[in-house]
Amino acid sequence: MQAPSTPPAPTARLASNRYGKARVRLARLRRDPAGGRHEITELCAEVLSEGDWDTSFTAGDNSAVLPTDTIKNSVLALAAREGIASAEAFGEQVGRHLLWRSPAMRSVRVRLEETVWERLPGADGAPHPHAFLQRQRERWTAEITVPRESAPTFASGVADVCLLKTTGSAFSGFLRDAWTTLPETRDRFFSTMLTSRWEWAKPPAGDRWREANEAILAAMLRVFADEFSESVQATLYAMGTAALGAAPEVARVRLAMPNRHYLPFDPVPYGIEDRREVFVPTDEPHGQIEAEVERV
Repeated sequence: MQAPSTPPAPTARLASNRYGKARVRLARLRRDPAGGRHEITELCAEVLSEGDWDTSFTAGDNSAVLPTDTIKNSVLALAAREGIASAEAFGEQVGRHLLWRSPAMRSVRVRLEETVWERLPGADGAPHPHAFLQRQRERWTAEITVPRESAPTFASGVADVCLLKTTGSAFSGFLRDAWTTLPETRDRFFSTMLTSRWEWAKPPAGDRWREANEAILAAMLRVFADEFSESVQATLYAMGTAALGAAPEVARVRLAMPNRHYLPFDPVPYGIEDRREVFVPTDEPHGQIEAEVERV
């Protein structure tokens, strides 16, 4: 019996590649020598580069590859030497530094997530100078791409901003088919976990990144709280429009808002009057609503 022949090796080429370091965590402490007040910035970085090192994938040639451990060391050392004025400015510093150190790199993309710490109250009721509380799940985000041959691009944002309002939300007039069971309502809970990313046409005035980002988020939260919601879609679009209004330098806003349901509990079978006061929070499955809103 003839042995089966070995199939020929497929013809392949390297279509694209990138490499770098992920989950680089750091906390940068800044001390005020006069008053004993501390400021802390905690970041988690992902640094990915593209460049001329195809042979490291295809032939095992590492001569053009700056080690990912060096990339990690660069992030930490730059934080120590330069400080962190903002996530956006720090990301640009990391990208420019790596382009200088590695001639083969063509571009560097730095993604940053910032943990939110707030001050505990001190004994006198004022914010404590060096004690903090992580109360919120939300994180500030930034994405900076630094090409060798052109200007850097910046995007900022937030992730996992938990929002809830117990009225002022409706969903009615929707398309129905034979399997539609959802009742219409003009009064419901609206719960979501906002993730948003805004792209800058140019940096904010005076490079005041944090102030501009906080103004954008505040504008979106005001819409969520104050405007009656005909749907998650309608509120998402209004929030994106408000973000553009809060920062003239922003060109486009991307928003993702899951619809996390609070299902009413019926106490009548238990001999209790239904006053719509008890609900069962659920987050699976949930509606997933996403859109981009851009300036025209």
